[in-house]
Amino acid sequence: MENRTADHLRSYAKGKKSGAPAWMLQRVTGLLLVILTVGHYIMMHYTPASGHDYDWTAGRLASPMFKGLYLGFITIGMYHGLQGCWNIVRDFKFSKWLTYTIFGAILIAGVVFVGIGWNTMLTFDPNKP
Repeated sequence: MENRTADHLRSYAKGKKSGAPAWMLQRVTGLLLVILTVGHYIMMHYTPASGHDYDWTAGRLASPMFKGLYLGFITIGMYHGLQGCWNIVRDFKFSKWLTYTIFGAILIAGVVFVGIGWNTMLTFDPNKP
């Protein structure tokens, strides 16, 4: 009985089919999102003047550090959310073609929305109201 249990546990430790890398990335991105969200909350809502007028927001977005922070926030948030959706889809036993179609739709949505977010951040001109 012990040998069979050990073999069963070893099968979960093998490569890509175990889901362990996706599980770990989901936890890491979740932790990063908590940290980024707390930082965003403090920066945007804790300080009364912050983020509530165009000049302050434009000044913040002119900084490469803040642009990088928001680019990370966009990318990590989209990965985390779409990976969660994919995990829900994987729980259902759809046919192979439907599973690939849903995966393709999730992938395309992720690329499009991250592209829109990155384009907005990288092309923002603080001199144009």
